Amino acid sequence: MNVIGLGTDIIECLRIARMIEKHGELFLNRVYTQAEIAYCSSRKGANQSYAGRWAVKEAVLKAMGTGWSRGIRWKDIEVVTDLTGKPKVAIHGVAKEICEELGITDVLISLSHCRSHATATAIAVGYSDD
Repeated sequence: MNVIGLGTDIIECLRIARMIEKHGELFLNRVYTQAEIAYCSSRKGANQSYAGRWAVKEAVLKAMGTGWSRGIRWKDIEVVTDLTGKPKVAIHGVAKEICEELGITDVLISLSHCRSHATATAIAVGYSDD
């Protein structure tokens, strides 16, 4: 098992709050899955949770080394929470196909947030030809 890529991102929670305020459901449904919306909306600091998931999505793309290319969509990268509360990433659609091409078998994530900022780190691991 090799580290194939590393990505990190930081975002101001206020930026996400303003996007939600300005674009509402259109923004939420474009960027987040229904499960992510349900989770974040149930949290006391919903904007912080949304910002954390935004940061994860950006960090994963950096770890993949692709950015927003080749038809990847926001909802291709989903933050799910396991039974212990640990966040994990589920990769879908075009992003999953690209991960398979790159030999990425898993993406490990860590996310954190406070009132003002959210940050995330992603490590893409798998079997590469290098």
